[in-house]
Amino acid sequence: MKFTAVLGAVLAASAAVSAGPLQALRRLIQLAESRLDSRGAIYFMTNEPDENVIMSASINSDGTLTLVNAVAAGGRGLHGIASPPGPDGLFAQGGLQASATGEVLATVNPGSNTVSLFSIDPKQPTDISPLGDPVSSEGEFPMSLAFNNDGSRLCVLNGGAVASVNCFTVDKKLGLVAIPNSLRSIPLNQTTPPNGPPGTASQITFNHDESKLIASFKGLPPAVGFLAFWDVQSDGSLSSEFTKMDTLPGGSLTFSLTPIPGKNAFLSTDPGVGFTVFDLDDPSKSSVVPIPGQGATCWSTFSPKTGSFFLDDVGTGTVTEVHVDGNLKASIVKQYPLGSIAGTLDNDVATIDGKDFLFVMAAGATSVDVLALDGPGRARNIDSLDISGPARRANIPIDPNSLQGMAHFLKQ
Repeated sequence: MKFTAVLGAVLAASAAVSAGPLQALRRLIQLAESRLDSRGAIYFMTNEPDENVIMSASINSDGTLTLVNAVAAGGRGLHGIASPPGPDGLFAQGGLQASATGEVLATVNPGSNTVSLFSIDPKQPTDISPLGDPVSSEGEFPMSLAFNNDGSRLCVLNGGAVASVNCFTVDKKLGLVAIPNSLRSIPLNQTTPPNGPPGTASQITFNHDESKLIASFKGLPPAVGFLAFWDVQSDGSLSSEFTKMDTLPGGSLTFSLTPIPGKNAFLSTDPGVGFTVFDLDDPSKSSVVPIPGQGATCWSTFSPKTGSFFLDDVGTGTVTEVHVDGNLKASIVKQYPLGSIAGTLDNDVATIDGKDFLFVMAAGATSVDVLALDGPGRARNIDSLDISGPARRANIPIDPNSLQGMAHFLKQ
């Protein structure tokens, strides 16, 4: 496996490094992070068709980022078919996920139909190492992943011609080990790569008590989108069939699944209208909320310190802050334009010294934008991490239409 170090401002150098000098590479990473006062790392992937690469940046104490490392994912990327082509090659959220408890990172390789697992060094989180070999997703075009709460299990959503969900045990020596009786087909009627974004799979996740595995699917109008639910048994196996909840009238392109704290409910973006609040205990209380002027609102995350959700619009380059009250009534707090060419995709929030920071994949600008969340309605842009410059110097191909994913890990 090829390893590549990307060392930016701290070492003022970039270099391609092979598997042999891995120990030296780790020393360089540790030196870089010690000088940065690193609090953790963010991760994203290139999703390139020749080789998928995971890139990591150190999270500094003030929330800013420094690009530090890049590691071959062990497979190839692939872009879904869209007209016109643009960012969001996976048509999904969660193609790359990290587990803080399990100290592991996983990524899809949609061009290879595989999933790769890595261990995260908790003291130097930009340093990741393969755990076992990449494993087959047992479907085509893997696009979204979900760890359970303790990081001991991982499930994948396949969205191509062979659409399915499949789950694995996370073994710290062997890597990903398939869980018997967890592979479940989905009658999606797609191609490989899928045509979309309408009519494609979107995200996979667990509910709050891990009794259900949930996947979201966009409708192909006039058909509406829906959520699919599988019962999860104690051994990790899944019910043979899924139950279904249709998107409410007014919504159709069911995308993200971000849990609402303290509720058996999810906020789900919908590029056809804005977003939906799904109440799983009482579906009659679910609601569709329009976002005026939205272009394609597709990704969402939650900030525990502000109590707000942050939704990214790839069409307008706008981040929308949303509040959901105790009765699951949602309202728009404020909007933050990051630029029409930003191509804002996946996002994530990290809490550092009691303050939240929002990291946004601005694929169109080949950068990661950082917003300090000073309070409800008080987000401000404090940093923009350049991806293409360091990648070019390290001979790592970067395509704005292929960049994808956003996950973080904080030092323990």
